[in-house]
Amino acid sequence: MAHQLIDYYKAIERTSEQMLAAAQAEDWDQVVRLEGACAVLIAQLRFKSRDSDLAADERKEKAKIMQRILRTDAEIRCLAEPWLNDLASIFDKSSPAPTH
Repeated sequence: MAHQLIDYYKAIERTSEQMLAAAQAEDWDQVVRLEGACAVLIAQLRFKSRDSDLAADERKEKAKIMQRILRTDAEIRCLAEPWLNDLASIFDKSSPAPTH
């Protein structure tokens, strides 16, 4: 059962890599879809991890996977930032000016 647990981390890493590729292609709809898939995997991992633990070597592998996921996430955020700023400016233009 513990082996299945590390498979969730690997699947999350693969999904985050796919998210990065989609962000690099500026396919933001795909990024959002993959983010949803990642959220499902994370929820499944949380559920499974209640009943099992990783072996020592798997914990080391998990740490390396998590570091790679964090780096990938940072790259996605850098790519998404201009898109998010554009989105914010669209909302700012459509929102009434605040009154004080």
